[in-house]
Amino acid sequence: MRTAFSVIFSLSALVLFAQNPKRILLTNGILHVGNGEIVNSAAIGIEGGKIKFVKNALATTIKNSDWDTIIDLKNQHVYPGFVAPNTTLGLTEIDAVRATNDFNEVGEYNPHVRSLIAFNVESKVIATVRTNGVLLSQATPRGGVISGTSSVMNLAGWNWEDAVVKVDDGIHLNWPSSVQGGGWRSKPSDTKRSDQYEENKRKIMLFFESAKAYAEKTDTEKGPELRYEAMKDLFSGTKRLYIHANEVQQLLDIIDFSRAVGIKFPVIVGGYDAYLITERLRDSKIPVMLPRIHSLPQNEDDPVDLPYQLPSLLHKGQVKFCLQNEGDMEAMNVRNLPFLAGTAMAHGLPDEEAVRAISLSTCEILGIEKTHGSVEVGKQATLFVSKGSALDMKTNSVSLILVDGNFVELDNVQSDLYKKYSKKYGL
Repeated sequence: MRTAFSVIFSLSALVLFAQNPKRILLTNGILHVGNGEIVNSAAIGIEGGKIKFVKNALATTIKNSDWDTIIDLKNQHVYPGFVAPNTTLGLTEIDAVRATNDFNEVGEYNPHVRSLIAFNVESKVIATVRTNGVLLSQATPRGGVISGTSSVMNLAGWNWEDAVVKVDDGIHLNWPSSVQGGGWRSKPSDTKRSDQYEENKRKIMLFFESAKAYAEKTDTEKGPELRYEAMKDLFSGTKRLYIHANEVQQLLDIIDFSRAVGIKFPVIVGGYDAYLITERLRDSKIPVMLPRIHSLPQNEDDPVDLPYQLPSLLHKGQVKFCLQNEGDMEAMNVRNLPFLAGTAMAHGLPDEEAVRAISLSTCEILGIEKTHGSVEVGKQATLFVSKGSALDMKTNSVSLILVDGNFVELDNVQSDLYKKYSKKYGL
């Protein structure tokens, strides 16, 4: 039976989740498309889990009988699902409990290790992240020189097979540090070039040259070499190479390295010093996943607000970038991803570009922009509604979540405890 109604957002999200209608119409919302555009009164038609149309609600006549469910958003804000790249979310539950950490394997060169099959969709942390608007993540391994292979997941799946958005999207390489010494209690003169830097670079180059030779050979009499098999797609261009580095010397060497070994899609993860070489990065078409900008400056003589300004500096330098949250307690702190974008917005990044930095730009870097990252016709209906700006912690209040056109529960363990003790103490 078709129904047309305006959702009362105190209604249990579980009831919404159970309905999962096939044809949904969202009207009168302020739509942040994700590509830099904004529609002040949007009508969004969703059918079969995909976005059928996006129109101006005030200038469009829509037949209510065509829709199973009509939701009047009453000028609330609509956003594409935010995307958290380079995170151990789903691979760890409690940092201090080793048995819950499944992101770091033994060995130095592990391109064949896949995070995909370790992803835990039942993580309680995922639900707390989801209710701040983060609906996709890149499950990323850690450790060694080559950590392994990541995959892109949605955060509302029944199991890892159901949650996967892009299987084995890329391999993660930890570039050696070019300096040694230094630190907050040291003098600038204590920092010097690493004695092992050239040797460590040489080892990486040899491994990649061997992998490339393996990818080009046709003789398989000796059987497959698992490590090199995993790297084949780097040279054909169907996998990204995510290179973790921050120092300017590292970044310059990575540009040369990527060209020398024929990497089709290199991505710099971190790139703290990227603002110093924006022309080189722009010309090389190498995107950057910026480090957690809610951090102290990395160098003693840096401006105290430099981390906050990095997105604006790269935007002005025409370098493709996105935001990520690697660092201490990173899984649970993924919920702060929208507020990183809000800080970037307060320090020079245009408003809708801040939304783009955690939605469409991230998807373009991950290679899933054709299906996710913006609220546009033909893409998956993975989006959420907030009563206020989702980038401001004072107004971020998610009232509706859709993943692939299905309603998702808004409750999590933290909201459950809040309700429990509010009732106990009569608050």
